[in-house]
Amino acid sequence: MRIAVIADIHGNLDALEAVLHDLRPLVPDALYINGDVVNRGPDSVECMRRVLALDPAGFTLGNHDDLMLLWQERSPALPPEWLTDPFWGATAWSAEKLHAAGLLDPIRGWPMSLRPDSPGLPQVVLAHGSPQHYREAIGLFTTSERGAELLSDADAGVLVASHIHRPMLREQAGHWLINTGAVGAPFDGDPRARYLLLDGVGGEWWPTIRAVPYDRSGILGRFETSGLLEVGGLSARIFWEELKSARSIYTPFWDWTAVQERPKDHAAFEQFRRLHAELFIPV
Repeated sequence: MRIAVIADIHGNLDALEAVLHDLRPLVPDALYINGDVVNRGPDSVECMRRVLALDPAGFTLGNHDDLMLLWQERSPALPPEWLTDPFWGATAWSAEKLHAAGLLDPIRGWPMSLRPDSPGLPQVVLAHGSPQHYREAIGLFTTSERGAELLSDADAGVLVASHIHRPMLREQAGHWLINTGAVGAPFDGDPRARYLLLDGVGGEWWPTIRAVPYDRSGILGRFETSGLLEVGGLSARIFWEELKSARSIYTPFWDWTAVQERPKDHAAFEQFRRLHAELFIPV
């Protein structure tokens, strides 16, 4: 049995198409989408249409997918000041595009986790973050104790997470703790689109992270031609910079402004850029 898991597409159609092209000759028995199809990039509508047309075996809910619903509904779960803060312009832009295209409703039914049926093989559990919360990060920093706890709580032989845009394969006491990495916005300094293959052989799962190169000039250009870079303001600029450098910039900037008690504006961002030039080195 062969399972493919793709995640963190983040509105990047070029990366998604590159992954699907790479995947086609590998003929998986099932394809799963492990959250965050949308937001960040300019192609959220196109990516949603593409993945829905694939009719995958299942979706899990990612934090950015859910954010689109929360934003469009002006949910009280969001801090009210976010809804009028120009910093969130990219989120507002993507949510409105998805709403206008009638593509928010499919997200409502996506669960937090999935348990693919795989007779004769250890149980696989998929969750965007962890089965307990879509924002819980699982990666190289996850302690062996926490990994064991997560695997036990989920009753999983293989626990597959995404969310942090950094791939990981960890064998732990006969189990696997995995991060798929990101299709559309890698954060490990390698711009190639990443996804996971799980091959079930001899009663065991054997994982592989596939890395697919693609031309980023199209997606970078569409930040401008789509209107996202202009309307989306600073957050759109940060997402554009992250795509160029294949490094996380948004979260470190957010944390830095909190510590410095600075507004999230262009002046603060330029100072942050000078202090952390290594995050902006193009690859």
